[in-house]
Amino acid sequence: MRKRYRIEISQNRQDHNVYLPAELMHTMPLSRLSFGSRVIEAKCIPHNKEKIIVGESVYNSLAIPGSEAVLHAFSEHDTLFIGPLIGVLTSGFTSYPLRPLGDRTNIFAKLLSVNKSVGVVTFLFGEEHIDWEKGMIKGLFFEGQQWKTYEVPFPNVIYDRLPNRRSERRANIKKVKERLQTDYLIPSYNPGFFSKMDIFERLYQDQQACTFLPETHPFTSFSVIERMLADYGHVYVKPANGSLGLGIHQILFDRNNNTYYCRYQDNAGQKKLTKFNSLEALFKKIFHKRKLSNMIVQQGIHLIREEGRLIDFRIHTNKDEDGLWQVTAMAAKVGGHGSPTTHIRNGGKVMTIEEVFRNRKDQEKFAQSLSSAALYLSTALESQVEGIIGEIGFDLGIDKEGKVWLFEANSKPGRSIFSHPNLKESDLLTRKLTLGFGIFLAEKAIKSPEALFT
Repeated sequence: MRKRYRIEISQNRQDHNVYLPAELMHTMPLSRLSFGSRVIEAKCIPHNKEKIIVGESVYNSLAIPGSEAVLHAFSEHDTLFIGPLIGVLTSGFTSYPLRPLGDRTNIFAKLLSVNKSVGVVTFLFGEEHIDWEKGMIKGLFFEGQQWKTYEVPFPNVIYDRLPNRRSERRANIKKVKERLQTDYLIPSYNPGFFSKMDIFERLYQDQQACTFLPETHPFTSFSVIERMLADYGHVYVKPANGSLGLGIHQILFDRNNNTYYCRYQDNAGQKKLTKFNSLEALFKKIFHKRKLSNMIVQQGIHLIREEGRLIDFRIHTNKDEDGLWQVTAMAAKVGGHGSPTTHIRNGGKVMTIEEVFRNRKDQEKFAQSLSSAALYLSTALESQVEGIIGEIGFDLGIDKEGKVWLFEANSKPGRSIFSHPNLKESDLLTRKLTLGFGIFLAEKAIKSPEALFT
């Protein structure tokens, strides 16, 4: 079982030793100390206290930020590793000290605020903060409700929080990520954004995962849509790499009148329901400015509703300190009247499972169905995609027969559901496990690097 220790600076300024709990030295003598990528020679002396005491010169040589910390300790061979040091890679830094990441500042402040309770040291950085020659990073830390800059060694692990696909595609960012992993053997988790079509094609390889997937195709021809409308009555046309519900259109076919309807939200935010005599006319009018090769077509599902409004569910899963998947948050998203999606920006609202299902048995039944689906899909996705995944946000639906469907999986899930007052504990849990998985990954990189890099 992992254990945390308080790291204190010796009051004797001439003391260059390191005093360790005897239990840390029971397997073999230790002669080196490590924090992040920094490793120094040190005289390690056992004592009977449950804390690690280091001389000031040792503390400074390790470049541990701040004055004291409570951190994990791992020993391997003759080295004691304290930390872990987790670097959160992102972009879009500003010159404003109170809002270093603009509108995203508060999200990162909340993430870094759980540092002490998890037992890690976490900082933000971008490509511009790295000093390759010194092997140091000018990291941004959140302490005492304010942002501070400390120069620290390269981290044990990197949590990828690049904000969008555009930043991820930048050549400089690609080089930074590749160099940190290849030259410094620093593992990163949650690299990249999922592509909707790619995720579905990969999950189609898993027989059980297939049962959660609505029929989905890249846009190729009107004949595919005509056939799907005949089979399902309605379909959704959405951007292959979209987010926040932008650009989603619901197309419906009225067999009695042989007419087509398109439900969508226009650029001014107005909800529209427009009638057409042919599918070609619909696409010519609604999609004339869109590149159809970047769209996908998905089977429409007759979902359960709340007072006539669409309902789907956001389920967050996280890997914990043992590297195991856990369901960390569950909420219903109820669409606005006349909206083709349940996104908040389109008039949707967040509700708890208890608010949607008044009956206790229904609450338990559907919560179990959603949890089981999300956990299985997490494992299936992990086996099908490249890189290390530590968190996933699933958009799931339940049809009128009680069957669970997967609409989307997000590798960098948004946090809008946590605006609900009854989801504060889930909000905290997701942040803790996000960093907690970094502990698991750091220990793996120290003790079994071949499992991560081969």
